[in-house]
Amino acid sequence: MAEQETSKGVAYGLCAYIMWGCFPLYFVLFEGVPAWEVVTHRVLWSCVFLAIIITFLKRWQPVKTALARPKKLGFVLGCAVLIAVNWGVYIYAVESRQVLQASLGYFLTPLVNVGLGMLVLKESISRLQIVAVVLATIAILYQLFLLGVVPWITLVLAFSFGTYGLLRKQVALDGLSGLFVETLLLLPVALLTLAALNYAGASHFATDTGTMLLLLSSGIVTAVPLLFFAGAARRLRLSTVGFLMYINPTIQFFIALWVFGEPLSTEKLVSFIMIWVALGLYSWSAWSEHGKPAPA
Repeated sequence: MAEQETSKGVAYGLCAYIMWGCFPLYFVLFEGVPAWEVVTHRVLWSCVFLAIIITFLKRWQPVKTALARPKKLGFVLGCAVLIAVNWGVYIYAVESRQVLQASLGYFLTPLVNVGLGMLVLKESISRLQIVAVVLATIAILYQLFLLGVVPWITLVLAFSFGTYGLLRKQVALDGLSGLFVETLLLLPVALLTLAALNYAGASHFATDTGTMLLLLSSGIVTAVPLLFFAGAARRLRLSTVGFLMYINPTIQFFIALWVFGEPLSTEKLVSFIMIWVALGLYSWSAWSEHGKPAPA
């Protein structure tokens, strides 16, 4: 029975991370719609779809408990703002064909988590993890000085999602309920933005059926991988989930090269290699501490 549950967990994890990895192929279809407008629709329709899912699963009690304590929603609001920033910058990266920078950001996220845990939560980390964080920092500085450009998409995605994870640790909500409350807090801003767009005649929602359906589908596309991820997280060791996580930016990396034809300069490749080595050190350290993943 345990092996069967582990196999299910791996299957759910693969579904979640493969879906997230293929997100560039979905969001590129929104070409012509500003990233921030896509985010507002993503907030709206995610909220609607998640409410349906929570009703179906009869999971309203955690949501009611959280909303009954508005003074304790500060961390949730912080999570909501960070996830909105992350979504917006990611969609912008896809629309502007900078998916390589986006994938590097998600490769970098685990190392940002380690660094934030050390600096903010005063967590003790191993020497290998310290080396990994330092190597990742050198990789970013390498891009900065050799290319003369701040890799802001990489940094914003990594630090927004890393800080999101840091704040999320302070919130006693599961992934499904947490995301719903986060989008619910953003809903008034989203509705006001959409109302202003309609009033100004600048909304893309009713321009054509294809765009309308895409915007409507953003809620489903947001929630479905999360549900798969929740199923994986309940059944797998943390180290196994962490290993599967690299599938997402790896798929994005190859989509950027093979589908979008983004150029990969020697300087960028070197920075990627440094990040990959850092991730290898981090993974080795994590497995040494928590044990090897259970076989699928």
